[in-house]
Amino acid sequence: MSVVFKPVESYRDDFTYRNSPQAIARFPFPFPQDSYMYSVNLEPGGSGAADSVFEHWFDVDEHYLSETAERARVLELDPDRCVVMPHMAQAAWDALELLMTHLSTDYPEHFSLQRDGDQWHWSNRALGIEQAFTFGDPATLPCEPLEYITRQAQGDFAMLDQRDGNLFMDAGMVTCPADWSIKFDAGMSFTQWHAPVPMAHQLGVFERALKHLMNIQVGQPVRRLNWTMTINPRMDTSSETFHEWGHERGEVTAENVASRVHLRVELQFMPRLARSNALLFGIRTYLISLEELATNPAWACRLHRVLRDLPDAIADYKGLTLYRQTVVDWLAQYDPETVAA
Repeated sequence: MSVVFKPVESYRDDFTYRNSPQAIARFPFPFPQDSYMYSVNLEPGGSGAADSVFEHWFDVDEHYLSETAERARVLELDPDRCVVMPHMAQAAWDALELLMTHLSTDYPEHFSLQRDGDQWHWSNRALGIEQAFTFGDPATLPCEPLEYITRQAQGDFAMLDQRDGNLFMDAGMVTCPADWSIKFDAGMSFTQWHAPVPMAHQLGVFERALKHLMNIQVGQPVRRLNWTMTINPRMDTSSETFHEWGHERGEVTAENVASRVHLRVELQFMPRLARSNALLFGIRTYLISLEELATNPAWACRLHRVLRDLPDAIADYKGLTLYRQTVVDWLAQYDPETVAA
């Protein structure tokens, strides 16, 4: 099915972002049961049901123009959101090739790639881009190759160098993170950047996850879903911009909870890069307001139970503490057990 792009909507200021009924229907609801606890929850990636977010390696949806415009705005304000350490230069070209190949194959109405040896021509009809360049020569692109291609993709991308029995976040384009910073985490190991997560370490989740990730083979990507909540449809909830959005957690009321509180789901997709052996860590973010989510009452019922019974340490880590009860109270109307009581 051909993707139809909505006109540019905003993820800041007046917050005009909304999901169409089609976007709601394909939203990656992250809870397979009525409770939540950390788990590795890795599964094979790269293929899924038609018109689902899992159908292709890199999902392109109705918000493409809005997200690429938001990325450009963030980079204009803070160019250092794209980091590539010198030893990751080959991995950056790897990522460019992978994204161009899959986007042009999976969405030929919007993207195309012609190759003649190392002479390549890239067309992005959605953004009006035509670019002839020499693969491997950064001087033939308007900017560094990772920045060039990820400016044209939805979601964040970290690149992990595998060495010394660990994975190190040595490159990335991160303009829409859930309360973290590529500038702070650059150079950290997998173990170090997950250090703040409560409870998971005692459960051995990250040790098992690291073992799985280091064994990923070329052409055999894995994926998982992660989640948190965000006030307003704000993509850039980075550590650097906490002063812009942190106070919004205290502004949730019974009157505005349905429109302002959003479930934020990350589709994390991890393929091995063929030339460099680096691991690409794609973080594709989806936002849905509670009122949009509640158009599927089964989702609203399950989210009610998950949030009601969520361990306090996890709720605190995810920044939900100030408004969790308000959300739980609003969602209770969709839980038959609560309504019956």
